[in-house]
Amino acid sequence: MNRSLSLLLSLKLGMQAGLLAGLLLLTGYSAAAPIETFKFDSPEKEKIFHKLSEELRCLVCQNQNVAESNADLAKDLRQQIYDMLSEGKTEDEIVEYMVQRYGDYVLYRPPMKPMTWLLWFGPVIGFFFGLFFVMRFMKAQSGSKQPQALSEKEIERIKNLHAEQDGK
Repeated sequence: MNRSLSLLLSLKLGMQAGLLAGLLLLTGYSAAAPIETFKFDSPEKEKIFHKLSEELRCLVCQNQNVAESNADLAKDLRQQIYDMLSEGKTEDEIVEYMVQRYGDYVLYRPPMKPMTWLLWFGPVIGFFFGLFFVMRFMKAQSGSKQPQALSEKEIERIKNLHAEQDGK
């Protein structure tokens, strides 16, 4: 009785610890979002700011845009976007500045030009290479030697082995 009670108590403590860890993870995730406030002259500038923040990649993060990232570089880029909008720069001028400074990698949708052809066509080329090798492998497997017919001696031996097993 004492052993089952201690087992039940440890199970309950384990579940409580798991629940607490889950809650801490959830609250930690919501606190990780960047919190910055910018004042805009017009709603159009605010829309442009949010659009650019979502379209530009954080260069030091794993697959995050500038709006989602909490990295120092992303904060600087958001500030840079805000400052350029306040100076009266257009969306295209801001994107051009970012590309000149950081390269096409800063864009989530890089332009179609010789330097980015591998980004655009690489996955398709890789797929067709893989398809080619799979087809070649399957053809090699289907063309392998067919089993030869058994000789009379081999058939007789198999029958004897079956007869021995049936007799046991």
